[in-house]
Amino acid sequence: MDLANPPHLAWHAQPANGQALSAREHGVCSRPATSCADLSSPSAGLEGDKKSIIKFEFNPKDGIDNPALSLTEDTDGKGVGEPRFYLLSKGSAETFGFCLHEELGCQGHVIRQVELGGLAQRRGLQDGDRLLQVNGHFVDHMDHRRVVQKIKASGNQVLLAVLDSNSYEAAKALGRDLSQMLPADIRPRLCHITRDKSGFGFSVSGPEGIKGTFQLSVRQDGPAEKAGVPPGSWLLEVNGASVRSYSHAQLARKLKQSGSKVTLLVASSAVEEFYRLRGLRITAALADTSWLPFKVRELHMVKGPAGYGFLLKEDDCSSGATGQFLWDVDAGLPAEQAGMKEGDRLLAVNGESIEGLDHQQTVLRIRAHDDQVTLLVIDPAGDEFYQSIGLSPLLFFEDSDPPSGSCTPSLPSPSGSPGLCHIEVGPKGPGSWLVAASSSIGFTQSPCQEEQRRLHQAF
Repeated sequence: MDLANPPHLAWHAQPANGQALSAREHGVCSRPATSCADLSSPSAGLEGDKKSIIKFEFNPKDGIDNPALSLTEDTDGKGVGEPRFYLLSKGSAETFGFCLHEELGCQGHVIRQVELGGLAQRRGLQDGDRLLQVNGHFVDHMDHRRVVQKIKASGNQVLLAVLDSNSYEAAKALGRDLSQMLPADIRPRLCHITRDKSGFGFSVSGPEGIKGTFQLSVRQDGPAEKAGVPPGSWLLEVNGASVRSYSHAQLARKLKQSGSKVTLLVASSAVEEFYRLRGLRITAALADTSWLPFKVRELHMVKGPAGYGFLLKEDDCSSGATGQFLWDVDAGLPAEQAGMKEGDRLLAVNGESIEGLDHQQTVLRIRAHDDQVTLLVIDPAGDEFYQSIGLSPLLFFEDSDPPSGSCTPSLPSPSGSPGLCHIEVGPKGPGSWLVAASSSIGFTQSPCQEEQRRLHQAF
C-alpha cells in the first residue's frame, strides 16, 4: 500500500447529545407466543432489481457519530437483501435501547422493542431484524443465552450485523448459508509479543509529518510473526492505548516503555478498508484473540461423594474490583480432574456471567444444579492481562463443542418454554451485600467500610 496516501482510520467523536430519551434498561427477552409478520412469500415487500448503493445518512442531532455508510437492502434478484452493520457506542448512563428475543414460530435472534429515539433506533436497527454477528462472531446458530453473554461482555460498545426480517426468512427458505453472506474475516487482531535478544521483530513506517498512521514490517520467524502479527498490517493500539495521535517519536517511546512485552491491536489492509468504508471505528473489543496465550477455560464437573473439591472465595482483583476466586483444589476430586487451578478467577456459571453478582448469588448459581456444574474461569496471568487492556475475557470466549463427557450448560425454564433473559447494561448501583442467614455462606459488612470479612464457600 502506498504510504504517501495512507488509509484514514474511521475515528469518531462522541455525539454532543448522546443520551437515550428514556432510561429503560436494555433487555434480552424470550416470548413463548409472540406473533411474527406474515412471511409466507419469501420475497414479500422486496423489490426485484434494486442494486446495491452506498447511502450516507446525516442526523444533525448525532453529528459525525451517525452510522454514516451502510449498504441498502439489496435483493440480488432472489428476494434476499444484504446484512447491515452497526457500531453501537453508549455512555455509562445510556442503554443500547433494544431487546433481543427468541420467539416460538420465528427463527433466529430477533431485534424487538427498539426504543423510540434511543441509540439503536438512531443508528438504524429495526423491529424484526435478525442478529447475525456480534463483534465479528457469527451467532445465528448459537444458543440464545450465549448470544446474550457476548453482548453483555461487550460493555459500552458492540458491533452488530443484522438482516431484515423478510430477507432472513427468504434466505432460510432458499437454504442459503447465512454465514456466507458476511465477510470472511472482518476482525482486527490482538497480538501479545515477548521480545527476544534482537527486539520485538517488527519495524514501523509511516508518511512523514502525519500522526497516527503506522504500517508494520515483520521479521520472518521473529517474535512478532510468532505472535500472529500479519505483515503489512496497520497499527491501531499499543498496550490498550490508541496511537491515532502519536508521532513516530512518541510511538517509539511508548514501545520502549513496554519493557520485554507489548500488546498490539493491528488490522490488515482489507479489514481497515471494511471499517473505513462503513464509517466504523476499529476497537480491541472486535479483535480476534486466537493468537493470545491467555484463554478462558471451560470446566465441566459432576459432583462426587465428597463434593466438587474446591473453595470459592471472594477477594480483590488487581483492578481493585471484587471477584470470586477458586482455591483449595483437592487432589483427585472433580474440580482438579476438570482442570481447575489454584487462583483461577470465576467468570461464568452454567453459561451465565457472574459479573455484578455478590458472593451469595454466585453460590446459588453453582448450586442451581444439584449434581453438576459448568464454570468459565481464567488464570491469574490471563486475568491481569485482560484487566490491563480494560476488556472482559468473556468477550473473547470461543464457543466450541463441549469436552468429552460433558453437556452443554443451560438454565432450566418452566414448562419447557424459552427462558426469560435480561441484559443489564445500564449503570450499576451499589450491589446488594445482604447475605443469607445460613452459617455456611457467611456474613460481610457494607463494602463502603474499609475492613470487610471476606466470604468463602466450600463445594
